[in-house]
Amino acid sequence: MEFEFSTLILSGLIILSIGLLRISSKFGVPSLLLFLMIGMAAGTDGPGGIDFDNPLLARQVGSIALAYILFSGGLETEWQKIKPVLWKGILLGNLGVLITWAAMGLFSVYVLGFSPIIGFLLGAVVSSTDAAAVFNVLRTRNSGMKKGLTSLLELESGSNDPLAVLLTVSILSLLGPDPPQTSSLILHILMQFSIGSAAGLGFGYLIFKGLNRIKLDYEGLYPVLISASVLFVYSATELIGGNPFLAVYIAGVVLGNQSFVHKRSNVRFLDGIAWLMQIIMFLTLGLLVYPSQIPPLFGTGILFSLFLLFVARPAAVFISLFRSGYNIREKLLVSWIGLRGAAPIILATFPFAQGVDGSEKIFHLVFFTVLISLLFQGTSVPQVVRWLGLDAPLEQRASYPFEFENREQSDSNLLEFIVPYGSASVGKFVYALNFPENSLITLIYRGDGHIVPTGKTKLEEGDVLLILTPKGSEDQIREILSKMESVT
Repeated sequence: MEFEFSTLILSGLIILSIGLLRISSKFGVPSLLLFLMIGMAAGTDGPGGIDFDNPLLARQVGSIALAYILFSGGLETEWQKIKPVLWKGILLGNLGVLITWAAMGLFSVYVLGFSPIIGFLLGAVVSSTDAAAVFNVLRTRNSGMKKGLTSLLELESGSNDPLAVLLTVSILSLLGPDPPQTSSLILHILMQFSIGSAAGLGFGYLIFKGLNRIKLDYEGLYPVLISASVLFVYSATELIGGNPFLAVYIAGVVLGNQSFVHKRSNVRFLDGIAWLMQIIMFLTLGLLVYPSQIPPLFGTGILFSLFLLFVARPAAVFISLFRSGYNIREKLLVSWIGLRGAAPIILATFPFAQGVDGSEKIFHLVFFTVLISLLFQGTSVPQVVRWLGLDAPLEQRASYPFEFENREQSDSNLLEFIVPYGSASVGKFVYALNFPENSLITLIYRGDGHIVPTGKTKLEEGDVLLILTPKGSEDQIREILSKMESVT
């Protein structure tokens, strides 16, 4: 009966979390904050009374969940959108982490009175923005942003967790019986990044090739194969000495920018898995918290959070993007959307699981910081975007009534293109677009409806075009649609 009761509770909490999503959206509350609160309410100090005190299990569950979230985020990351901000995102995602770590470490030591090791451990734990929180807020709050800022923020949050993990693990190793030399730590970090990047590229390409060549008889096996591949990439990269989080994110980006069989249904499936993982991860972390231990940390927690929000994060953004071409308003927005979420809490379980002195205080302080971040930053994103004058029409995400199998041996692909706002193609008839020969617009997704176009259908801003086109014609179509209308 114990197993059945545990299963009943877990499924009930997941159903409750999903059921309350509509309410959280209505009042502008980030769904991830809702999941955390439900977990806290179900825990030992809450009315649920569930006694969960296993930081090692929470760490393992959180790490696997984060791997799926990163893979799904990479799967939906379009190369054409991140290409213009690639180096800016990588710089912000790594130099930004180092600056945040240093700033928070110094503040923790010289203002809050922590020992140097614990102070810089705290800095490492909160040094990265959280992919789950950033992906969730940017994709559910109906806020479009100018100049590719959404792509920059998603790239940063997807690529900065590895360095934060390495910093945390490296500092924890200094507390062990045989602390490593500084040169060994630096070499270890470089190896983790190099192997992780190479593994992500290699495994991503192999997954793409395998999906198109295996020719399974049952369509339902493809999402199973991809799901197992995520775990394989994560564990294999970990075993060969690379960073598994970086590897799964890069593998997702590689696969997502290729055409493979049943792509749309598989992307939808992985999106559902990512949502499930977010719910399970935040519920688990919420269960691990003892709310009664948070009030004594209010003073320290508020100072720590305010310094992170208004000093450390802006300093990291403004220094990292010094010669990026972004203006002050754009840098302020990037600073404000540097949300903390599951990743810092998971990292806070590392010293907890290792039994470091004061680790419970570290965990609850970080948890309080995440609550502040989600509550104030997460709820105010649309207002801040509008206040800074950086709002833009939100690109529609299409939902199609059919699917075309983009097999490797096929001469054609069914691809999705968006008509940009201000494009010279707006208002033109389909027959006048001068697309490559044998290219056919099969469907137009406009608003909440679908249009089967004819030659005399006019394009509108924000239209999502589903085009059957010969391989190699994608860039020409994209160039035609992206040409901006001349202003006289």
